[in-house]
Order: sequence, then structure tokens, then C-alpha cells
Amino acid sequence: MNSYLKRIVQDLSSVEMQQYWPGFILPAFAIHDKNNVFLYNHPKFNQQNTFHNLPRTSQFTGDTCIDYEGYPTAVVNFELHRDYEDLFAILVHESFHCYQYVKGERRFPNEVLGFMYPLSEENVEIRNQERNNLFMALMENDTSKMNHYINVFVSLREKRADRIDEYLLYENLVETIEGPAWYVELKAYAEKSNLSCNLILEKYAQGLIDKYESSLHIRRSCYSSGLFICLLLDKISPDWKNEFFESKLSLYDFFKQQYAELSEFNLEDIEISKETQDIVNFVKQNKVNEFETFLQKPGFHLLIEGKIAVKTFDPMNITILDEKVLHKNFVKVRISDSEYFIQQPVMACFRDHFLNLNTLHLILDINPVMKFDSLSIDGIGVIKGEYMMRGNYHHLLIQ
Repeated sequence: MNSYLKRIVQDLSSVEMQQYWPGFILPAFAIHDKNNVFLYNHPKFNQQNTFHNLPRTSQFTGDTCIDYEGYPTAVVNFELHRDYEDLFAILVHESFHCYQYVKGERRFPNEVLGFMYPLSEENVEIRNQERNNLFMALMENDTSKMNHYINVFVSLREKRADRIDEYLLYENLVETIEGPAWYVELKAYAEKSNLSCNLILEKYAQGLIDKYESSLHIRRSCYSSGLFICLLLDKISPDWKNEFFESKLSLYDFFKQQYAELSEFNLEDIEISKETQDIVNFVKQNKVNEFETFLQKPGFHLLIEGKIAVKTFDPMNITILDEKVLHKNFVKVRISDSEYFIQQPVMACFRDHFLNLNTLHLILDINPVMKFDSLSIDGIGVIKGEYMMRGNYHHLLIQ
């Protein structure tokens, strides 16, 4: 990691972030592994051009933007990025989220809608056609053909707006937040990569044109559609960025406002293809498989039963199936008067809302230790309750 840290300092000292986006400046950022945090450019520490080493805490998890000591700080997990150009690009991405925070960005999606997103054949069919036309619009050099693809793209999205309403708003707002972040990430990646522009665009287009992937991961797929809208805006209105930040419109609605050639396009009746039926079945089965894979993991099974409130979760790594939810990365929960950060896959059950749980199912590497009125769980803490064994499962009933 040390060689990467030195290179990042050298590169950031020579890079003007405003070449990625006007007004964009480097915030504090931290690169971490499972044990250490290397903090840079934070006003609490006065070291110049050097990292401040801290022990890692649960606050530094994954790739994100956090408030650390009252200052927006980009956080990147070194272990998730094999290549330097990926690490550098994601650092710019998360730094841009800090910049959005500083600029007072308020156009955030309701993440709950992402988990409850409807899986219908009609929506999958129209959405994939829409995304293909967005891709074709950017790749087309002939202006009249580009305009055709854009108008079909907009017409298809408007057709979906009549059907899924608030869920389409969710897509629009994810694009609004993540599209520009992917835009600056692409620019940073292109600066450090040896790949050609076409290969880089192909890399970032996969989430847009892969029909199975984009239907399985709705939130993540909006990153790429948001990126392509940004790149289209570069073509039709190169000075769009400052005006966009001052706007209250979603990225998609802003794009429609900027695009002078918008015209109504008469769509034929949408027919559901065999491929779309296969995609819907694939998404359903994938969810079932994720829960079955979790239950087959080796280890000590522990069920914590009672009133449990979810406080923090990773919206990019969560699956809901009926009244079960699988947190694949981490989750912070409140049990009685204490909070517990669980950094491992967790399956949970709920009745009315996925934030209000009645059961947590953990699979542990180390056997939990029973105490007088509680259970000690390695890496999580001590939870009070009534303990018992039922078959091969440990049970803790919260009082």
C-alpha cells in the first residue's frame, strides 16, 4: 500500500480537480485496509503532503463519503481495488460526493424505494430498450440519428413514468447523485489508464447495456445511465455543469430542459420478448440463490430474536425477498439501549418494514460465549438476553 499512497500524493499534488468538474477541490480523504486508516488533507491534522495513520474503526467502511471530525471526508477501501488507476478513480469519485455535500446537494433518492423496486416484465422490457437508445445516442456521430435515439430514449422513459411513478423518480435521483460522480471517475480513470478512450467507454458502458446486470442491480445500473446522460450533455451543451449544480431538477429533467431538439415520438405497443421473461426469472432466482448460499455457509448459527432496529446499512449490498432481508456487507442495529456494528453478511426477518426487525441470523466463525444474562459475540459485543440451544442453532431472546 505504501507505494500507492506515495503515488497518490504525487498525483494529487499535480492534478487540478477542476479539470474534472469546475470548482471541484480536493477534500479530506482516507484510504484504509482492515487494520489501518491513512488520512490525508484533513484540517484537524497539519501535516503537509503526508498521511496521518489512525487505527481503523467502523466509521471507515467500504468506499463512501463520511463526516469525520466535522469535515466531509472521502473514504476508500484499498483492498477492494487491485489496480492503481481503479483506486485513484474511485478516490476522485468519493471526493466528488464530498464536494456535492459542500455545495449543498439535496436531490437524494429515497433508498427504501430501491429495495422495493417492482419486478415486472413490462418495466424490464421498456427500461432495457430505453437504456439501449441512450447508449446508441452517445455512440452516434450523425446528429440526426443521435437526435432520433435521444427522442426514443425520452419517450420510453416518459412511458415508464406513467406506470411506476415514484420508482422512476428513485432512478432519476440516483442518476442525479451518482451520474456526475461516475463522470469525474471516468475522467480520472482515463487520465491514469493506458486503455484507449473506446475501451474505457466500453468498460463504463457495461452497467448500461448488460440487460441482466442492469435488471438485477437497479441502483448500480443508474450510475451508468447517469454517466451517459452527463456525457450526452457534454455533446449538446458543453457548459452545463455549473447550471446543473444550481438547478433543483433531476439530471434527467435537466437534460430534457437543455436538449433543444426534443420532440414527441410515437411508440408502438411494447411486446414482451422471451429474453425479458428470462431476465425476470433470472433476477428472481438470483435472489433465492443468495439466501440459500448464506444459509449454507459453515460456522455457528446464531438467531437473535426480539425488537431490533436497523440504524445504518449499505444500500449497494442488500437483497429483499418477501419478508427477509440479506445485508451482504454490513449493518448497524440497535438492540435495547445499545448499538452494534456487524461487519459480515447478516440475514434478517421483518413484518411491516425492513428497518424494524424481529430476527437477526448470523453465522459466526467463533462460538458465542454464554454469560449470566447475556451472550458475548466475537467482533460484535455483548448482548443481553435469554440464551438457549435449539438443535444446532444458538438462540438469544432479547428481553
